[in-house]
Amino acid sequence: MSLIVERPGPGSARPYRFPPVTRTSLAGGDVVAAHLPGQRLAVAALLLDGTASREPAGREGLAAVLAKSLEEGTTTRDATGFALAMEGLGAELSFGVDWDGFQATVQVPVDRLLPAVELLAEAVRAPRLDPADVTRVRDDEVTSLRMYWANPGPRADAALRADIFGVEQRHGRPMDGDPVSAAAVSVTDVTAFHADWLTRPGTLLVAGDLDRVDLPALAAAAFAGSAEIPADGGAPFPVRVRDDRRIILVDRPGSVQSTLRLGHAAPHRAHPDYVPMTLVSTVLGGAFTSRLNHLLREVRGYTYGIRADFGLSRRFGRLVVSSGVQTAVTAPALVDAVGEISRTRAEGVTEAEVAVARAWRAGQLSVELQSPRAIVEALATLVIHGLPDDYHATLRERLLSASEAEVSAAAATHLHPDGLTLVVEGDAAVIRDELTASGLGELIDFTG
Repeated sequence: MSLIVERPGPGSARPYRFPPVTRTSLAGGDVVAAHLPGQRLAVAALLLDGTASREPAGREGLAAVLAKSLEEGTTTRDATGFALAMEGLGAELSFGVDWDGFQATVQVPVDRLLPAVELLAEAVRAPRLDPADVTRVRDDEVTSLRMYWANPGPRADAALRADIFGVEQRHGRPMDGDPVSAAAVSVTDVTAFHADWLTRPGTLLVAGDLDRVDLPALAAAAFAGSAEIPADGGAPFPVRVRDDRRIILVDRPGSVQSTLRLGHAAPHRAHPDYVPMTLVSTVLGGAFTSRLNHLLREVRGYTYGIRADFGLSRRFGRLVVSSGVQTAVTAPALVDAVGEISRTRAEGVTEAEVAVARAWRAGQLSVELQSPRAIVEALATLVIHGLPDDYHATLRERLLSASEAEVSAAAATHLHPDGLTLVVEGDAAVIRDELTASGLGELIDFTG
C-alpha cells in the first residue's frame, strides 16, 4: 500500500523592509550605512579591492594568505595582545576574500564600535607581517588546500572553470588557488600585495543604530593612513558560450561515485535579467522541488541531490549544475540533466513553478537579511556591483512581480544546453565507454 498526498502549495512571502541606506564621503573615504533603530549589535566592514582577481599568475591563494596573516598581530601589538584587545571589547573580527572584494569585518556591541573599528584598521593598515608568521600561515594554507584537493570536486571545479573561461584568465583558475600556487607565495608577495591594495581607503560599511554611532569618527579611524591610488576595476567580460558541447573526464581511479559539474558562461551580477535568471535557476535546480532534483533524485534515484545556480560576480558569471551520482548511472544522469536544461530552455517554465520560486525567494529575504552582519553584506553588494540604494528595498517586489513570460524568456536567453561543458570526475576505466557512447559531446581527458 502506498500513501499519495498533494504537495503543499506555496505560502505567502513574509513582509520585508530593508533599512534606509545613507552614503557619504568622510575622512577621505566613502561610508555606506544602514540604520537599525534599537539594535544593540553593530557591524562595520572595510571593503577593499585586494580581491582574488588581483593575484598574479602562479600565486593564486595569495590574498587568502594575507587575510590570515592579518590575524598575527600589528606593528604595535603581537598576536596575543591584539586578540586580548579584541576580546576585551567583546568583538569578533573576520576577514574574507573573493572575486569582488577583500573585506575586514568587526561585530561588537554598538557602544564599543569605535574602538573595535580602530583595532580593525590597525590590523588592516599596519599588520606585523613577520616573515616567520607569514611563512607559517602560508604553509598551513598549503596543508589545508592539499586536504581539500584530495576530495572529489575541486579538480572537477577547476576543469569546468578552465574550460569556460580559459586558464589564461585569472577567473579561469580556482579562486582559492591550489597547493602548488599557494606554496609559491612568498613573504615578499604578501607584503607587496598589502602595500598595493590594503593601503587604499576602500569603503566603510556600517549596520547598526546610527543614532548611537559617530560615523565621522569611524571614518577617521578606518581611513587613517590610507592613500588614494586610482584602480581600474574593469568592465564586465563578454559572455562567450561554446558552439558545441563537450565532456571533460577527470580520472579518479576506484571511485564508487562520479562527481558532475555542468556549466557555461553567464552574465555579470548587475545584469538587468538578474531577477528572472534567479527564478529560472530556482525552478531548474535551486530548490528541493526543482526539476533536476525531482527527476534525478525522486524519479531516477541516481543521487541524493543536484543543484543548479547562476554564480554571478562583478565582471563575469556562469551557470553551474553540480551533483554526485552512482558510478553505474553516470552517463544516464548526464543525459537526463542535459535533457532537463534543454527542456527548460525550449519550453520555458510554468506559472505554478514560478509561483513557488517567487514565494520562496521573496520569503527568504526576511530570513537572510535579518542580522546586522547580513545587512553589511547587502551593502557590500550595492557597492561592488554599482546598484542603487533602494535595490534591496525593492527586490522583494521585483521577485514577486516577475511573470512566467519573463522567466521563460530568461531561460531561453541564458540557458545554453548545446554549449555546456560537462565535467565528470570518476573512475575513467569504468565510465569512459558509456560517456563516449552517450552522444553528448566530444570526450576530452583532463590533464590538470
